Order: sequence, then structure tokens, then C-alpha cells
Amino acid sequence: MGEYNHTVDAKGRLIIPAKFRDSLGEEFVVSKGLDGCLFVLANNEWQKFVDKLLALPTGNKDARQLTRYFLAGAENVSVDKQGRILISEVLRKAAAIDKDVVVTGYGNRIEIWSRDRWEGVMEDVDAEEIAEKMALLGMGI
Repeated sequence: MGEYNHTVDAKGRLIIPAKFRDSLGEEFVVSKGLDGCLFVLANNEWQKFVDKLLALPTGNKDARQLTRYFLAGAENVSVDKQGRILISEVLRKAAAIDKDVVVTGYGNRIEIWSRDRWEGVMEDVDAEEIAEKMALLGMGI
């Protein structure tokens, strides 16, 4: 859980909040995500995800595209002594990350967003609409 504002330096390094590093460990995976962000998963969570992708039928074109999308751009990263990771140019480009980012907790993963994209996504959030959808799904609070 949580939302943290950070910056990516000129070399593509990003500080991962200490709270998240404790859960992720010293090495983990960064991949293209959905909605224009990057996904960050601990190695064990990444392996569960990969196992599900590899179980998809290879004869299905959509399954192949989905598998390629997530696996081709995925990278193992390590945290340096300053708590930073290096995000490749390919992944920064995929998520439109230039300098300002938002790092958010999302259950079993972390998401890294360009600040502009995050603000755009959050502007579209309508609390009343979400409450209605939650009720339809049996998730009333």
C-alpha cells in the first residue's frame, strides 16, 4: 500500500521506497504493466505470474501476444546501496517515464507511473461510481 513521489535521475535510477524494498528483497523484476505503468514484482510473485503465462495455450494468438508483452521487456533488477534500481530506457519509454514518477503499492505488486499518467488516471476516478461497482461485486464497506 501507499503512494510515493520520486524522480528518476539522468541515468535512469529510481529510489524504491524502503517500505517496498523490505517486501521485494534485494533483487526483483520490473516489466511493462497495464494502463501505461510498470509492474514491479518480488521474484516469487513474478514466477507465479510467469507460470500462469506459460500455461496459456500457445496455439492462441492472444495468449502468445500477452506472453510476449510481459516477458520480452521484463528485467531483473538489483537495489544498490542507496536503495535505487536502474530502469532501462526501453521500460522508461514504455511507461513514458522521464523524470517525475509515482510509486504505488498494489497488493502483490508495485506500480511505477510517470507522474503525468498517474494524475490523468486519478482524475478519471469517480468515488461514487467505484462505490456502485463495489456493491455490484458484493464488496460494500
